[in-house]
Amino acid sequence: MLKEKFGFIGGGKMAEALCKGIIKAGLSAGSNIIVSDILTERRRLLKEEIGVQTTQNNHDIAAFADVIILAVKPQIIGEALENIKNDITPNHLIISIAAGIPLRFIESKLRENVRVIRVMPNTPCLIASSATAFAPGKHTTESDTKLAHAIFNAVGKVFQLEEKYLDAVTGVSGSGPAYVYMFIEALSDGGVKMGLPREIATALAAQTALGAAKMVLETGQHPAQLKDAVTSPAGTTIEGVSKLEDGGLRAAVINAVEAAALKSKKLGELL
Repeated sequence: MLKEKFGFIGGGKMAEALCKGIIKAGLSAGSNIIVSDILTERRRLLKEEIGVQTTQNNHDIAAFADVIILAVKPQIIGEALENIKNDITPNHLIISIAAGIPLRFIESKLRENVRVIRVMPNTPCLIASSATAFAPGKHTTESDTKLAHAIFNAVGKVFQLEEKYLDAVTGVSGSGPAYVYMFIEALSDGGVKMGLPREIATALAAQTALGAAKMVLETGQHPAQLKDAVTSPAGTTIEGVSKLEDGGLRAAVINAVEAAALKSKKLGELL
C-alpha cells in the first residue's frame, strides 16, 4: 500500500474508475482518498459506493492529499488551477488527465518547482482495461514516474512517453474506444442483416473484437500476420476483406486518428 494520500478534483467517471482501481489494487484505502465535485448526488454516490471521502471545496483536496489528480474537462482546467494555486506546494504531485492540456500550461499556473505529470488514459479504465500513456514534467522525479506508473497500471496498461507523443496517443487510444464501438455496432448490424438476432450479433461482434485484440497483445504478431492467418485463398474472409478495402476502412480510421490528434493539439494551442 502506498503511503501517499490521493485527491481528485472532479468526480466524474474517470475519477470513479481510478478510485476503484487504486483501491482494488491495494494501492490505497478509501479513507486515504478524497474527491471534490460540485454535484451533491455525485458526492453521495462516490462516498457510499466506493468508500472515499468527498467535498465540494477544492481547497480541502490540497490540504489533505499528497497526489492531486486533475479530472476535470479541458475547458475548465484553468479555472480549477486558479482556484487552488495558492494551496499547492512543491510537496504536491499534480497529475492531469485533461485531454490536450500541455504541461507548460499547468506548470505556468502553479508555483515554481511543482511536480506535474500529464496523462492520457481512456474509458476502459472503468473495467481495468485502460490504455494509458503519460509524460513527466520538468520537475518530476523518478519516484514520481514510478508512482504514476503504479496508479495507472492498476487500471490497465501504461506507457511512459515524451509529451510530444501525447496528442497522437489521444487520437489512437484516448478516442479509439469510440471507433471500436462503431466497428462492433457495424459488425452487429451485418449479422442482423443476415438474420441473426440483435443480442446474439452484438455479443458475437464484441467477443470477436475482444479475442482479436488479445491475439495481437498476447502473440506479439503483427496484425497483418494474424489477418492473413484467417484469410484463406478464395475463402469467405477475403471476400469480406475486399469489401472493407473498397469501403476505405483503413483510410477512414487513419483519418479519424489524425483528426482527433490535431484537435487535441489545438486544445493546447488555444491556451
